[in-house]
Amino acid sequence: MRTKTNSAFVIGLAVCMMGGGVCGLLGQSLHAQSLPKGLVVRDRGPRTYRFSVDYTTANSKGEILLRQRLAGDYTRGLPGGDVAWKNVTQADADGPTAPYAAAQKRDFMEGFRYHNDLGDTLKPGFFKAFPPTAVFERNLIWDTGMIEHFGQDSFEHLKLNEPYHSVSNEDVNMPEVGTFHNREVVLEWIGRSQRNGQDCALIRYEAFLNPLDIDNGGMTLKARSNYWGQIWVSLSTKQIEYGTLNETVVGELKLAGQDTTQVINVIRSGTFEPVSAK
Repeated sequence: MRTKTNSAFVIGLAVCMMGGGVCGLLGQSLHAQSLPKGLVVRDRGPRTYRFSVDYTTANSKGEILLRQRLAGDYTRGLPGGDVAWKNVTQADADGPTAPYAAAQKRDFMEGFRYHNDLGDTLKPGFFKAFPPTAVFERNLIWDTGMIEHFGQDSFEHLKLNEPYHSVSNEDVNMPEVGTFHNREVVLEWIGRSQRNGQDCALIRYEAFLNPLDIDNGGMTLKARSNYWGQIWVSLSTKQIEYGTLNETVVGELKLAGQDTTQVINVIRSGTFEPVSAK
C-alpha cells in the first residue's frame, strides 16, 4: 500500500557556478516545510476513482461474525462541479474465512449524481432515492466527501510535522441514520511521496473517542468511533491520488424486535484510488 516516501526536507548544498557563492540552503529548507499557496483543485475533465471498504463485525470476544465489502466507482470533474456514482456493489461472507457471496449491485446508486458539496449530503431529503436502511451506501458518499475535504481544504493551515486541529466538538446529524460527534479531528502533513507519477503531499488524519448514536430501521447502536487514515494529494493539481480509511466502532447494539443488547465491534478498512492508476 505504501510507496517510497522522500523526506520533505531538501538537504544539499547549491554552489553558484557564476559567483562561486553558497545559495539558499536555509531558503530551500523553509520552502520544503510549506505547501503551495493558492493552489486550487484542477479538474481536467472527468476522473473516476474506485472506493472499496471492508466491514468486519465481531463480538465482544473478538470472534468474527460477518464480513461485508462495499465498492463503487466515483467520478468527479463533471460539468457544473457535479460528481456521480456507478457500479456500487455489496458482497457478504459469514465468519472469518468463508468466501464472499456474489456481489449484489445497488441499482438505486447507478448514475446517482449531485453537486460536489459535502454539506449538501447531510441535508434532509438528499438521500430520498435511497432505501432508509442503506447506511453503508450513504457512508460511501460521506467518506468520499471527508477524504476530499481533509486532503484539499487545509493546505494553508498545514506545516510539516505539526498537528493541525481542524475540528473540535462538532455534532454531525446524519438524516435517517443518527448522530456523530467529532471530538477532535487532527490533520498533519507528514512528508512527500510519489503516487501515479505525481509528487504528493502525504497528509494523515485521525479522530478518536467519537460518540456515535444510530437509530435506523428499528435498530439502535450506542457506540464510540475511532477513525484515521492517510491521503496522497498532488502538489500540482491538488487531486487525490490515493487515500486510506480505517475505523473501529465498539458499542451496544439492539436489533429490531429484540429487547436485549449485545456488544459488537465493527472494523472498517478502505482504499480510494483513481481507476486509471490500477
